[in-house]
Amino acid sequence: MGGGLEQWIPDWQFRQPEPKPKEIEMDWNIVEGNWKQFKGKVKAQWGKLTDDHLDVIAGKRDQLMGKIQESYGITKDEAEKQIKDFEERNKDARP
Repeated sequence: MGGGLEQWIPDWQFRQPEPKPKEIEMDWNIVEGNWKQFKGKVKAQWGKLTDDHLDVIAGKRDQLMGKIQESYGITKDEAEKQIKDFEERNKDARP
């Protein structure tokens, strides 16, 4: 048996967890690339956003969140919730 200090370690300690089935999410890269088509949906959802706001947002989720907070005077958490609801309703949307 040799005099080494080797110790048997079960291989399950090194296994990566199985990836969870990923929910279909809105792909913001697609939104950004097709912003002209998507900004009408955003404007319909958040009517206080101006065309200038929409130009600044330009399909970027973080910019959208900031402008929603600013325009509606809501918290980051509330803006996040609203965006998640928007994503859920529009996850199958294609430009």
